[in-house]
Amino acid sequence: MSYADRLDGALEEVRNPCLVGIDPHLDLLPDEFAVARDENAPRAERADAVERFCIELLDLVAERVAVVKPQSAFFEVLGADGVRAFEHVVAHARSRGLLVIGDVKRSDIASTAAAYAKSFLNAGDASCDAITINPYLGADTLEPFLDACRDTGAGVYVLVRTSNPGSGSFQLHGTPPLWRTIAQVVDERGREFVGERGFSAVGAVVGATHPKELAELRAAMPRTPFLLPGYGAQGAGASDIVAAFTDERHRWRGGLVNSSRGIAFAWRKAAPGTSWKDASSRALDAMITDLQGALGIPAN
Repeated sequence: MSYADRLDGALEEVRNPCLVGIDPHLDLLPDEFAVARDENAPRAERADAVERFCIELLDLVAERVAVVKPQSAFFEVLGADGVRAFEHVVAHARSRGLLVIGDVKRSDIASTAAAYAKSFLNAGDASCDAITINPYLGADTLEPFLDACRDTGAGVYVLVRTSNPGSGSFQLHGTPPLWRTIAQVVDERGREFVGERGFSAVGAVVGATHPKELAELRAAMPRTPFLLPGYGAQGAGASDIVAAFTDERHRWRGGLVNSSRGIAFAWRKAAPGTSWKDASSRALDAMITDLQGALGIPAN
């Protein structure tokens, strides 16, 4: 089954578009995992703490969301031990029935891009279901990743209109703006990968921080699943993402709304004495309620 159909089916199960980002910032981890930020501790011990935190977070969100998105950079800072932890986290997420988007933002040409694709999309138990990729070296750099999608049934999310404040310096450049050119390529190349449920396995990263452009982005890529960063910590609210979801009967279809720090590190803003798990659980409940309310999805 294609990634697009697996994703759509998983979203139907949970009836919400929430995506939990697994971004283990070493400086933000709860105190019980403090060894992870101790530069004098053995690297393997630090990576083990990161892995334990992430697995406990995965167990907390499983069955409440369909997808998680581990950010590889926060594992890679711990070298080979961190990469091993990343693979264990991916495998554990999949064992809990979660789809995994590897937030790796890789890009290169020819055989190097193919090696990146194989590293994340054809890695056995540690394979991601999809990864994020960067198109700014040119449309040809997408091809090795699309080949991997054909071979493995995986998906990709192409950076189109990102949520960071400086994104416009490149993405709004030119007439038409560069994001439109990339969106056209995503739409055209994605047509081959449209599944039985009507969405493509070629997705787009589109910031929730650009609500005025969101309807335009959706019109340019009608069959493209969106990955929407920017909710919560970056300032976007539930009302900002509504235009990404156009199925009036099944309002959770077509997009994933990411929250990373807002869920994983909710304890930092919680009342004194609140456990990090309780804080994260409440933050996730609040996000689900917030998005279901904005989209008009009846609670289960």
